[in-house]
Amino acid sequence: MILIFVRHGPAGSADGARWPDDRARPLTPRGMERTRLALKGLVRLVPQIDRVWTSPLVRARETADLLRRAAKTPPPVEVVDELAPDGRALPLLREWARRAKDETLVVVGHEPDLSSLAGALSGLRAGGLALKKAGAVGLTIEPGAGPGGASLAFFLPPRALRAMAPGKRPSGKVDA
Repeated sequence: MILIFVRHGPAGSADGARWPDDRARPLTPRGMERTRLALKGLVRLVPQIDRVWTSPLVRARETADLLRRAAKTPPPVEVVDELAPDGRALPLLREWARRAKDETLVVVGHEPDLSSLAGALSGLRAGGLALKKAGAVGLTIEPGAGPGGASLAFFLPPRALRAMAPGKRPSGKVDA
């Protein structure tokens, strides 16, 4: 099984006047484009995505929708309240890992929660996995693996994912 954590793309700055409820803060137009390219790179790396779980916050839902559109076969997207910041998603993910068979799940959410989840499932120190916006970390989980039994498959910043997008050529420039 493959479990991929994707941090939402770049969103507007927190602004109580524009978004009194920060949960409604969307991706910026530039963030949409950069995230779209990063997700095209992700689906090139992982062509079969069976399902997507996303945080209910607008910026995460927009990221999940961009992923659905980038996939060759659009996976179902489910809003999972436990993926909101400070949610309790670990029991849900452990249950998925216990039941899933040969499935690829992408989880779209927020930092530092995603790093903590990846660390708890793999036994890796969470602080060492801090995801950049539109970055991804992939774990493989063997059937029957216990807590902390996932293995790190990849840890990619958004610039690496964008470089893998179809039609993109590495420019030699490094940008975040």
